[in-house]
Amino acid sequence: MNKIVTNVISVAALIVSGIALAMNMMNNKENQPVDVEAVILEKPEIIINAMQNYEQKMRENALAQTQKLIDENIEEINNNPDSPVIGNKDGKIVIAEFFDFSCGYCHALYPSLKNIIAKNPDVKVVLKEMAFVSPASAYAAKAALAANLQGKYAEVLDAIMTNQGALSEAKVDELAVKAGVNLEQMKADMNSAKIEQIMKDNATLASKVQVNGVPAMIINGKLVQTIDEAVVQQAVDEARAK
Repeated sequence: MNKIVTNVISVAALIVSGIALAMNMMNNKENQPVDVEAVILEKPEIIINAMQNYEQKMRENALAQTQKLIDENIEEINNNPDSPVIGNKDGKIVIAEFFDFSCGYCHALYPSLKNIIAKNPDVKVVLKEMAFVSPASAYAAKAALAANLQGKYAEVLDAIMTNQGALSEAKVDELAVKAGVNLEQMKADMNSAKIEQIMKDNATLASKVQVNGVPAMIINGKLVQTIDEAVVQQAVDEARAK
């Protein structure tokens, strides 16, 4: 049986047991028998409400745990010197984005991030490259990081994120060259221990703070998952107000 279904059944059984116990305790004071099944059949919303309350509590607990992990790792999230930065490098408001070059949602978010940077000169965007969406993800991430060593990260990022169509190694090379990158040097740097370590560090950090999907942004220490520019701007405004 599916693990999620099993957990739901177990929780439902626990809730029913709790309801039965509570009702029996209340009615035993009056020495009256209770037909729990009849009560639940008459008012099934009791179970529905209990399940909804349980799910809400679980979500709140998960968010609290994630926030604790973010707080514990905020320095690495915001200020790792190996992480590329676009926008104001000294910006007081930090958007750290975990993304994948092959992620369609990440591509959809990219124009919004550019607009946010243009409208908010106090915003610093820290990029955390991930590589799990497609076989080309790792190649593109390493290429961009290698381009960063040539001072061309923003150009390569823009070229790849505005590219239409599927990525391939050949396409990444083509876009990098058009962005002004020395291809031979890029390829040499891509296979360096430094680039490999950055990729490993990003994956480890994502695991530490329980980022399980992309794009995921941490805006001044708060997790935000959206591709809606208005939501991102609101989070920036709230961070500024604090």
